[in-house]
Amino acid sequence: MVRRIHPSPSIETNVDEAYDAPLGSGRPDRPWVQLSMVSSLDGSTVVDGTSGALSSPNDTAVLLRLRSLAEVILVGAGTAAGEGYGPPGKAGQRIGLVTRSGRLDTTTELFRSGAAFVVTTETADLTDAGIDETSPIDVVRAGTSEVDLAAAVAEIGRRYGASTIQAEGGPMLNGALFDADLVDELDLTSSPGVVGGSGPRLTRGGTDVTRTFILEFAALDDRQFLFQRWVRRR
Repeated sequence: MVRRIHPSPSIETNVDEAYDAPLGSGRPDRPWVQLSMVSSLDGSTVVDGTSGALSSPNDTAVLLRLRSLAEVILVGAGTAAGEGYGPPGKAGQRIGLVTRSGRLDTTTELFRSGAAFVVTTETADLTDAGIDETSPIDVVRAGTSEVDLAAAVAEIGRRYGASTIQAEGGPMLNGALFDADLVDELDLTSSPGVVGGSGPRLTRGGTDVTRTFILEFAALDDRQFLFQRWVRRR
């Protein structure tokens, strides 16, 4: 359970009620993109390389609820490997792994499940990963030397019938999504601790941009985790 503090502070509510739908509907040109992340009070998104130590049962419940609202999950290939992504829990859901280098381990359970597809550039060589014209693994190619995420997101919407995409990092992917102004909704959990170290922030590698968001929902739980839902002001 969580206690809503904005708007209109209230008694406790549960995660399913607080996150019952995306904050907007699919756009005419592309799917709605919701970015879900957890960070420490000093801005780090990892402890010892993964986000697990920053999370909590309620944060996990939020993540799973948000995933249930999306047809496609979009994640950096390195983040998926580091966090041990497996097959999705929602029937028919697809998981897109974004990579510029083409370095992928296609022997994982995620790829064996048939749910994974690859998002990369027009020029990336995927043969070392065992992906060629005869491979059953689907590939979305967009951009020449860098992944054109705007084109990729639009193609994902067309190819997989997706009205909502759940983006889950890492920071390099987040930075590129903000650069392209593709993030419609930011679902952020603030973990009540300072972790120090040199872990990445929510975004990394992007250009200096200003993207303004409006706070639609905020809640606290009994462990002082702060749950926030922000929508892009356009």
